[in-house]
Amino acid sequence: MAGDGSPAPSTVALGTARGRWLLTATVLASGMAFLDASAVQVALPTLGGELGASLSDLQWIINGYTLPLAALILIGGSLGDRYGRRRVFLIGVTWFAVASLLCGVAQTPGQLVAARALQGVGGALLTPGSLALIQASFRPTDRAPAIGVWSSLSGVAGLVGPFLGGALIDLVSWRLVFLLNVPLAVLVVAVAGRHVPESRDPGPHGRFDVPGAVLGAVALGALTYALITAGERGGAAVVVPVVVAAGTGALFVVRERATRAPMLPPRLFADRQFTGANLVTLAVYGALGGSSLFLVLQLQGVLGYGATAAGAATLPTILLITLLSPRAGALAQRIGPRLPMSAGPLTVAAGTLLLIGVDGGAPYWVEVLPGTVLQGLGMALTVAPLTASVLGAAPDTLAGVASGVNNAVARAAQLLTVAALPVLVGLSGADYVDPDALTSGYRAAMAACAALFAVGGALAWATIRNDLLRT
Repeated sequence: MAGDGSPAPSTVALGTARGRWLLTATVLASGMAFLDASAVQVALPTLGGELGASLSDLQWIINGYTLPLAALILIGGSLGDRYGRRRVFLIGVTWFAVASLLCGVAQTPGQLVAARALQGVGGALLTPGSLALIQASFRPTDRAPAIGVWSSLSGVAGLVGPFLGGALIDLVSWRLVFLLNVPLAVLVVAVAGRHVPESRDPGPHGRFDVPGAVLGAVALGALTYALITAGERGGAAVVVPVVVAAGTGALFVVRERATRAPMLPPRLFADRQFTGANLVTLAVYGALGGSSLFLVLQLQGVLGYGATAAGAATLPTILLITLLSPRAGALAQRIGPRLPMSAGPLTVAAGTLLLIGVDGGAPYWVEVLPGTVLQGLGMALTVAPLTASVLGAAPDTLAGVASGVNNAVARAAQLLTVAALPVLVGLSGADYVDPDALTSGYRAAMAACAALFAVGGALAWATIRNDLLRT
């Protein structure tokens, strides 16, 4: 038993009251972040109109959150391993709620971007904690099924997010998208504080890797700034941030290899399963971030969908992920993760190719529904085996770091595609309100995302072992 009377880590059973409370807290927290992300994308055209935002402003409203999340999420995992996963998780939930309140009262694009950046800091603390608590607390035999349940139930927030967010935007205000996080956070704190066991890495710790954290954050920030600026101000303005990104990125690698207590332990990547799963994450989540952004813009800017209708249009994808993720996790438990992690991204690629033709020339069920169904089926095959493969390849003592690495890779991938794709397809300024310009850019972007999904499937086949997930 732990000192507070809770079961010791790695002894919680999935079907018990303690297991249900643990899943409730982690699902609600993750769901809060997922709901926010999905609803904000639906809100982008409305935000652009009400706040007078340019395309680069809209990119920063997304990336203002994603950048600190990607840059600091490794720190969040390390802090949890070191000082207590539940403690850091609760701090993150509280921080996220306060930042959400600031988002809800923002009056300018700059204020909203700043508040979103604060949200990203909170997300970096709570996101790796959700999975690390599951990995460290549940019995080994229950971990993969618990992750499948977490994936499924967290997907409910993604399922509700676009539709609920769209309804709030159309009927009341986009501000409620952020303000809803406050009561959800209060509930998470109440449940986790009472029912979730504390856990941490019992091994010795060196000094915290502050230089590594700073170098990683600067590298990502400079690269993101360069990509977004390229679309607004041209090539000359990006030279300095590109040089800064390359230099600090190289120094980050040198630092992590040299220090005794790295933020990103290089030994994790000695495991082929861990490295391969993160490469798949990079491709799949990068493509997902880009395709989601452009589909929402196309539906509202060209087809004339309102926020509610645009949110509802994505429901089939998220519904399938929600319903099928536990079964995909169980399938990977039986046959190994290689086949589902290979077939899943290829199926999403096929769905994305179908969505290239979305231009309003046919009814929704002809030109939108088939592609979203294939995307949902493919992501359902991919998510749970991918997550379980990452966590299963790392030692239990590094559960927080492993979760943080995978989340950082996913967020960085989305960050970079959202920043780069508009530039690559020739969109800038107010092009997102020009139907002809937007349609041309949309088709090129969706083709690029389909190719990236296919790369993810090929990487999985080449790098993922077809043995059973750890039990």
